[in-house]
Amino acid sequence: MRFSANSWTKRLQGIASPLGLGKGADQILEFLKGSGSERHAAGRMAVSTFAVRIAGAALAYLSQIVLARLLGAHDYGLYSVAWTFVIVLGVMACGGFSTSASRFIPQYLQNRDMARLRGFLRTSRQMAFFLGGAAAVIGIGCLALFRPLIDTSYFQPLSVVLLALPFFAFGLVQDGIARSYDWSSLAMLPTYIWRPLAILFLLVGAVLAGFRPDALTAAIVAVVATALVALYQFLHLRRRLGPSVPKGPYKVEFRSWLAVSMPMLMVDGFLQLITSADVIMVSFFQDPDEVAVYFAASRTLALVHFVYFAVRAASAHRFSSYTHNKDLSGLAGYMRQATLWTFWPSVAAGVGLLLIAPLLLALFGSDFESGYELIALLMIGVLARASVGPADALLTMTGHQNTCAGIYAGTFVLNVVLNLVLIPLLGLAGAAIATSLAILFEATALAVVAKRKLNITTFVLPLLFARNRPVDQ
Repeated sequence: MRFSANSWTKRLQGIASPLGLGKGADQILEFLKGSGSERHAAGRMAVSTFAVRIAGAALAYLSQIVLARLLGAHDYGLYSVAWTFVIVLGVMACGGFSTSASRFIPQYLQNRDMARLRGFLRTSRQMAFFLGGAAAVIGIGCLALFRPLIDTSYFQPLSVVLLALPFFAFGLVQDGIARSYDWSSLAMLPTYIWRPLAILFLLVGAVLAGFRPDALTAAIVAVVATALVALYQFLHLRRRLGPSVPKGPYKVEFRSWLAVSMPMLMVDGFLQLITSADVIMVSFFQDPDEVAVYFAASRTLALVHFVYFAVRAASAHRFSSYTHNKDLSGLAGYMRQATLWTFWPSVAAGVGLLLIAPLLLALFGSDFESGYELIALLMIGVLARASVGPADALLTMTGHQNTCAGIYAGTFVLNVVLNLVLIPLLGLAGAAIATSLAILFEATALAVVAKRKLNITTFVLPLLFARNRPVDQ
């Protein structure tokens, strides 16, 4: 079937213009034809990241359904809380190097500073594994020390699953390194495809082999899967880095790397705490069956939230490149595109999810259908975050990571306080309302600071209706 490029361009322009998509169809067609510009390279990475995150979200969701069916609501709730602790502590254990990779690697590549590049690649992974191991030892020690205060049903799954921390943190840093080279598949596939698949197949295999389908078995399987996937990613990343980073002397500037990485760690750590605090707080007040319902609702909402995280992952090192080149106009223009790439797909995915959420929740079991109200309440926060795009990555990569960390710290404290007040009053709905209100505060603060510090508008509505828009580079 033949078609006219000009006619399709006009149609795409007519669709794109009202939505504020810049040059519309011309830009889209150039992107699809593989334009070599920096902006379109970032776009292609964003699209490939979207594709992996879509597949990963679907796979993760399927694995959660299988877990809920295999384990039952009680043990599924126990495992959900245990794995949430791994995610939160694992982000902190990487020492911020997973994010600072997007700051330092583009800089060293552009300056052809191979000695510092080798030093950073080596040191960042070593630190992540060491900190992850230390976090696991300290965590297990704390569990043993405070065992009388911990619900006995949580003790074994938590003690075992913490052993995944060194491999989880190591994998996060490898994700950051791969993203800095635009190797989106190597950055995303291990975390969002191979690990959920490994957990799923190993758990089913363990149950078929005669092991009990409980939270402890799931925790053991999660540790094994995390270690295997981290090893797989390490071997592939070493092979990909070989031609571009030949062997030679390396220079370590640990103090300067740590000075930049630690505020980024605060940003990532508090962001993860904000995302996961509600699940942990619910476990303090509700039994594991209720925790399972809340976790299933929040995992369902991840089908929308992946848009924000995909654009954020694809954009961080681009912000660093524009900043290093002192291209403020290009930085503002790219931020505008990143916000639109975040907001509109999030709105579309959110509307679609609300239509099919009852069916999706029913797949977990009859006890999970009450999660629909939670999805609707949590959706408010997700769309609020999407409305300012990856504003946190913009601030972090332009040297304002301390300010960004402060915003997230305030958001986390507000989230905890609101959860403490609203969960006893409203139950699971209180946790959802508290989380959305905290994220509304976060999005507002990020947009205000980005405007004041960088004179860049990140909120979507002014971008849509502004007459003088940034010129695409």
